[in-house]
Amino acid sequence: MEISFAGRRAVVTGAGKGIGRGTVKALRAAGAAVIALTRSPEDLESLARECPGVETICVDLGDWSATEAAIRSIGPVDLLVNNAGVAHLQPFLDVTQEAFDKSFAVNVRAVILVSQIVARQMIERGVPGAIVNVSSQASQVALQDHAVYCSTKGALDMLTKVMALELGPKKIRVNCVNPTVVMTDMGRANWSDAEKAEPMLNRIPMGRFAEVEDVVNSILFLLSDKSGMTTGACLPVDGGYLIS
Repeated sequence: MEISFAGRRAVVTGAGKGIGRGTVKALRAAGAAVIALTRSPEDLESLARECPGVETICVDLGDWSATEAAIRSIGPVDLLVNNAGVAHLQPFLDVTQEAFDKSFAVNVRAVILVSQIVARQMIERGVPGAIVNVSSQASQVALQDHAVYCSTKGALDMLTKVMALELGPKKIRVNCVNPTVVMTDMGRANWSDAEKAEPMLNRIPMGRFAEVEDVVNSILFLLSDKSGMTTGACLPVDGGYLIS
């Protein structure tokens, strides 16, 4: 199934590493003009070298005012991938206000702000659009020391559904993907210990963690016209974890 995004402009947040970086490269390869956002200038510089033609913007999505200014400066957008996210892992009894506030600021609040600005200009232009939010299997299952992270992703799933409900009449589709552990550089570092990985792998019927391209391919499908009748969906990319 060949997907083309020729003539379309896409924004990807959290574009410096992992799923976001892979999504930027795939969108460019499929013909889209891509604006990549992340807070690390070094990541943006290396991405621009690897993927010529990508427009880069350095911004901390936890900063409401800076994010608003950055998104308003971008111009017309047809596709949006809200990928940026943080994970502050703490036992429930040790959860801090700082971890809570920072997590919700990036994982939920920034999605609302960025999507509002992008969706409004889509509506003003009278064009259809597609938004994909990157959630997690942690939205639907409790994980040790993930009280705040699970809460943000549960909120993101429901936000996706409400966005889909309200934006559908404006011809804007909104979906999310819910990956298991993904073998990004961080994923490999955190899950290379067989003793730690085994209990999680034992709950995945397919017997492996996800690769970046597994998630990217699902994102591209949900952005594309191939999923033209799909909105409000939370698509597991988890090898069956949530059914086991």
